[in-house]
Amino acid sequence: MLQRSTSLMRAQLMDAIGIFAPAVRTSPPGGGWVRAIREALSMTQAQLAIRVGVSRQVAQEFENAEAQRRITLDTLDRLAAAMGCRFVYAFVPVDGTIDSIRENQARTQAEKMMGPVSHSMAMESQAVPSSVRERQIEILMDELQSGSARNLWK
Repeated sequence: MLQRSTSLMRAQLMDAIGIFAPAVRTSPPGGGWVRAIREALSMTQAQLAIRVGVSRQVAQEFENAEAQRRITLDTLDRLAAAMGCRFVYAFVPVDGTIDSIRENQARTQAEKMMGPVSHSMAMESQAVPSSVRERQIEILMDELQSGSARNLWK
């Protein structure tokens, strides 16, 4: 039952964040998003500051903090609202889906588990063909993905 509910949860999560996948290929503007959006709106720092309820110097500090990746989510939310935008925060899988991250981790773990056995067998001239080894890795991957998450991520 747990397997089915976590699979459903992963599918629902991917449905929710899938729209952000193209964002993985986008780099923030050099001065940060706040400055880029503010300038695109033809808004000065002073005007943004008034809308946020801070001084112009604080608005400038906010822009610098965002460009240096040391700004809070709350501040980003306030700045976005002041510019008529909505701040969106998401984790997006770099290479595909959450399932592909799990599969890659399972493969890494399975290969690590197979390593000592394969080495010992090769030393004794009993190495298995690569197709057999790959099938064994796939079996281990299935077991790791369907078993305890503790084993998948150790």
